[in-house]
Amino acid sequence: MTNPMKMAAGQWSPEAWRALALEQQPDWPDPAGLAAVEERLKTYPPLVFAGEARRLGERLAAVCEGRAFLLQGGDCAESFAEFHADNIRDMFRVLLQMAVVLTFGAACPVVKLGRIAGQFAKPRSAPTETNDGVTLPSYRGDMVNGMEFTAQARTPDPQRMIQAYGQSAATLNLLRAFSQGGYADLHQVHRWNLGFVAHSPQGERYRDLADRLTEALAFLEACGLTSDVAPQIHETEFYTSHEALLLGYEQALTRIDSTTGDWYDCSAHMLWVGDRTRQPDGAHVDFLRGIGNPIGLKTGPSMTPDGLLELIDILNPANAPGRLTVICRFGAEKVESLLPPLIRAVEREGRRIVWSCDPMHGNTIKSSTGYKTRRVESVLAEVRGFFAVHRAEGTHAGGVHFEMTGQDVTECLGGAQAITEENLADRYHTHCDPRLNASQSLELAFLIAEALKEERDGDRRKVQAAF
Repeated sequence: MTNPMKMAAGQWSPEAWRALALEQQPDWPDPAGLAAVEERLKTYPPLVFAGEARRLGERLAAVCEGRAFLLQGGDCAESFAEFHADNIRDMFRVLLQMAVVLTFGAACPVVKLGRIAGQFAKPRSAPTETNDGVTLPSYRGDMVNGMEFTAQARTPDPQRMIQAYGQSAATLNLLRAFSQGGYADLHQVHRWNLGFVAHSPQGERYRDLADRLTEALAFLEACGLTSDVAPQIHETEFYTSHEALLLGYEQALTRIDSTTGDWYDCSAHMLWVGDRTRQPDGAHVDFLRGIGNPIGLKTGPSMTPDGLLELIDILNPANAPGRLTVICRFGAEKVESLLPPLIRAVEREGRRIVWSCDPMHGNTIKSSTGYKTRRVESVLAEVRGFFAVHRAEGTHAGGVHFEMTGQDVTECLGGAQAITEENLADRYHTHCDPRLNASQSLELAFLIAEALKEERDGDRRKVQAAF
């Protein structure tokens, strides 16, 4: 069956972006070496399959229609140094915990989407960085260069894309085993509690919820509903996403789907365009408009209602639900003033999109000790504001997009652990932006579950009033 989004996209080819303005790219010193790497990547197997991307699109269509919720999270930027099976497992099980909190607490299906297996490149506010009078290229993620402040490490090296591909393939292999091989079985809910979280207030709340879920599962089994007849109990769907920043890498992994004849970027199930690269006539938007994957669009304070509608029409000309997720990143102090005009414009024009909240990027500050950080309370406040706006507008707050890790890091201030500025140095491990740890992530999950329950109860009251 032909993809209607592809039919409406107009004339397009995977390499057409090369003739357009291209932002946020490294200054590769060896163009021939870069071209050779891209040609090599074209011969590599796809990391994901078109059918999986289409299935994610179907799940996101349910989110668009208010019947599900999108949970998207993972590392700010994956690194080669922290590549370890334990880190992948810990991130995965924190997302499982959050999904259980949301599903059980809010009676709402949750679409689980990781920022993983490809999130290696980052946009930067400046192309260079100066320390002690020495100026070098900015660190743009392990796919491009190294974090160490030396000329050798900061020189962009296309061979890093080969390493990123290999790490992504290994990560996906492990994630598929975790999600389909029994680790995600709902009977394991107590075992998902990480050691340092188990003794926190959020761990106590989660343990209480897990007890109730175990009782519910025992009741269902007594009624004959086991994992043999309901595989959802034993396994889960898990999808991957990253920012489509290095278009040479993305093009190399873009293939024609043999069953539909449509183009899909097989580096991830979902790709998104960032707030710095969403120019309507730019290379990134043009590339994303032609692939069949679900796509995301980061939206910040500079976005206008007309600008958003223009990008929606470029990226989702068929107005297909599930095709486009608008990921809002305004900051706690601005979300309730900047989001309503965008929602009203989209509703007025009948555009069908998923609204998701990125409460991380608009709330970044610098601590007195020199660390880039975020206050958990600011993150929670933006989520609260996001839900409040949607309740007021009568629309569905469809998802949340955040940077987190399963490791016991001290990168964000506050939360139930009461991390202070003095604590930041204890375990500040990020290669780019500060991440929520598992305990802080669970705080967010419980808040969202409560907000979704309020939304559901409000809808129920409306139905009752109508009769």
